[in-house]
Amino acid sequence: MKLSVVVLTMGNRPVELKKAVDSALSQKGVDVEIILVGNGADVPGSWGDAVRVVRLPENVGIPAGRNRGVEASTGEVILFLDDDGWYESTELGAYLRDRFTADPKLGIVSFRVRDPEGGPGERRHVPRLRAGDPLRSSEVTTFLGGACAVRRAVFDAAGGLPEDFFYAHEETDLAWQALNAGYHIVYDAECVMFHPAVAPTRHAMFYRLNARNRVWLARRNLPWPVALTYLTVWIGMTVLRERKLSSLRPWFGGFREGWRKPAGPRRPIRWRTVWRMTRLGRPPII
Repeated sequence: MKLSVVVLTMGNRPVELKKAVDSALSQKGVDVEIILVGNGADVPGSWGDAVRVVRLPENVGIPAGRNRGVEASTGEVILFLDDDGWYESTELGAYLRDRFTADPKLGIVSFRVRDPEGGPGERRHVPRLRAGDPLRSSEVTTFLGGACAVRRAVFDAAGGLPEDFFYAHEETDLAWQALNAGYHIVYDAECVMFHPAVAPTRHAMFYRLNARNRVWLARRNLPWPVALTYLTVWIGMTVLRERKLSSLRPWFGGFREGWRKPAGPRRPIRWRTVWRMTRLGRPPII
């Protein structure tokens, strides 16, 4: 089983990028290729035959950039790695190969993200509601887009990542379709990626795209009664969490945009998938 590691970069972190690529190349006992995607930027450095460089003329966003990387890859399992993250273990690739080989219905593995400074890590990096113990592995209903491994058959069946999203929630769109196809998703604490602790709110577009894409996510994937409940719950949670007008104004602007603009093809998950997600502890209303 061949692994393809897709690394998306804006070309502005050459030192971190080299560390990320070197950590993927150092995997032992497994066939690995690296796809390095320059998202509207030149890719710094020179790379050997094991690294395939894809240069995109403009920044097309995270999901489209990763889709271009997958298109250039040949592996049966795709790993997405942030250009400022890295793998410490050289046995990770072989471990993943064995997991995917042993379980044909394993669709996606979400990794444990560790702070290189030794901090406690962030709750959002554990993709379940009970996130207090990052060392506990479990079946989950979504995954981390930059710290994961995806079976190619699952990626293709879902139609890849939704490119119009640009940033935020694209991995959940893929996850829900993977679950609907009968695959399962696992958060595996044994699979570790190191990544600096950074807040997603550092991006100026965070609140607008977060809200717009959440509406699109519901419109594309959920039965209408569930979709409306899901969005109502998230309105309440956002108002309680944020409270500041400087955050709520762009969020509600994005929410309105999500209803005004096309969401892409609608493929509502089955009710039995909704029930399955509920039994896993995260019904698609939160």
